[in-house]
Amino acid sequence: MAFPRILIAALRGGSGKTIVSLGLIASWRKRGMAIAPFKKGPDFIDAGWLALAANQLCHNLDTFLIPADRILLSFTSRILATDLAVIEGNRGLYDGIDIKGTTSTSELAKLLKAPVVLIVDCTKSTRTVAAMVLGCLQFDPEVNICGVILNRVAGSRHESILRRSVEHYCALPVLGAIPKIKAEAFPERHMGLVPTPEHAWADESIEKAAEMAQQYLDLDRLLAIAKGAPPLKANKIPPGPPGPDRVFLSEALSNFCRARAGPLKTGEMKTDTLKSPEPPPRIGVIRDAAFQFYYPENLEALEVAGAEIVTLSALSDQGLPSLDGLYIGGGFPETHAQALAKNKEFRDDVRRLAEKGLPIYAECGGLMYLGESLVLDGITYPMAGVFPVIFGFSSRPQGHGYTIFEVERPNPYFKTGVQVRGHEFHYSNVLSWQGKSEALAFRMIRGGGFDVKRDGLCYKNTLATYSHIHALGTPSWAEAMVEAGAIYRKNRLKA
Repeated sequence: MAFPRILIAALRGGSGKTIVSLGLIASWRKRGMAIAPFKKGPDFIDAGWLALAANQLCHNLDTFLIPADRILLSFTSRILATDLAVIEGNRGLYDGIDIKGTTSTSELAKLLKAPVVLIVDCTKSTRTVAAMVLGCLQFDPEVNICGVILNRVAGSRHESILRRSVEHYCALPVLGAIPKIKAEAFPERHMGLVPTPEHAWADESIEKAAEMAQQYLDLDRLLAIAKGAPPLKANKIPPGPPGPDRVFLSEALSNFCRARAGPLKTGEMKTDTLKSPEPPPRIGVIRDAAFQFYYPENLEALEVAGAEIVTLSALSDQGLPSLDGLYIGGGFPETHAQALAKNKEFRDDVRRLAEKGLPIYAECGGLMYLGESLVLDGITYPMAGVFPVIFGFSSRPQGHGYTIFEVERPNPYFKTGVQVRGHEFHYSNVLSWQGKSEALAFRMIRGGGFDVKRDGLCYKNTLATYSHIHALGTPSWAEAMVEAGAIYRKNRLKA
């Protein structure tokens, strides 16, 4: 099938991939096109900006977390109802976790047969830019590099020699030249852009990105490259016994085929696949400025497994409604520590229901919220107090990168003996913990974890970890979460 698509890559991180991707998406939307945004890698913040620009959920394409066949099926199913896909790469084009670059942007480009446009930071460089681009062309000829965008160009003379050098030595078109822009519309934090829920002028920033693209990029030529992408075969459902991943993927494909006549409102998917005569378990999801890091597939997988999603705010809701489970994702609770601490009713409800056995699953920021307190600048802010942990914060990341953990102890959501892939990114550290490392559920094979290469704090039906997981890579998680919620609901109604 014809899937118009384009992948925005660079020589390194911080070269301008996100700004260019936002500008392209916003500009093409102004032409009335429906754009499917994708982010290569596990990043949440860039994905949030891409989703805002496209007015569609942004889905992550991460070949470490998700098997290749599921990457293909997820990608092809989600682009069916749109006009084209814009994929933002991560780090440098060939950067990966091993010498073969198995998790690199280049390998994703080959998997998706996506035309690549290379962004180059031209600061204090001229002909050397052509040498770097030529190196990328020759490093792996199977990567389809179709053009170059020059970024941080000093002036017209600088642009002229850059453009002539690249086109002469590399035989590639220069598709745009962006000058050094002094006004910073996208303030950075924690090695990424500020999360959109904290950005009061997010729409204005997207508009500035669109103006930049319209002024400095050859949008028509870039669009032609996207439309010229070779046909891509929609992958079959992965072989194997029935399971939540097969149900999720087949439903995703059929739902998006039905929606082909027009774009979905937000990309959200509902399904009746696993409905039962019993009312669905109500799974609360805390989604506010403090907790905003959720892969869309994780929430969709919970729905496919039979849950009803109830959106909550730990900042403003006065306590919890009737729930059968609670999912607390990542975020930056430290930037909202005062407001979280002030909402005592909500914190008390979380602790009380955890004590009663409510199934709770928490990742990273959610783990911190379930601790006893956060200490910031010498001030202690009380949290939910499910676990006897006091967290502090460092100026440098205390955990950053992909993780692999082996499940060694019983818990509500993962079978013992299995290995799970995820990623961690946090500045928090443990100041005090009244527990024992050997009691933690996970042994870290890769990554730092919570304590001495272990992770997974477990109490009754509550499990909290620094690792984020992806439902397409760990499909059993959603089914286990919903099953635990159904059991809890049944017992609750009996009581």
